[in-house]
Amino acid sequence: MIEWHKKYIEYWKKALNVSNYGIAWISFVKGLLIGLIIYHFLIR
Repeated sequence: MIEWHKKYIEYWKKALNVSNYGIAWISFVKGLLIGLIIYHFLIR
């Protein structure tokens, strides 16, 4: 599973032409958006 995940991340890094730092920001924003959607529809 870990090796699959590493290959998956490398694929997206190349496809989007971003660095590890860019992937970290994309992950942060994605998590923030998902959290806001969950808050908006389920908690509120």
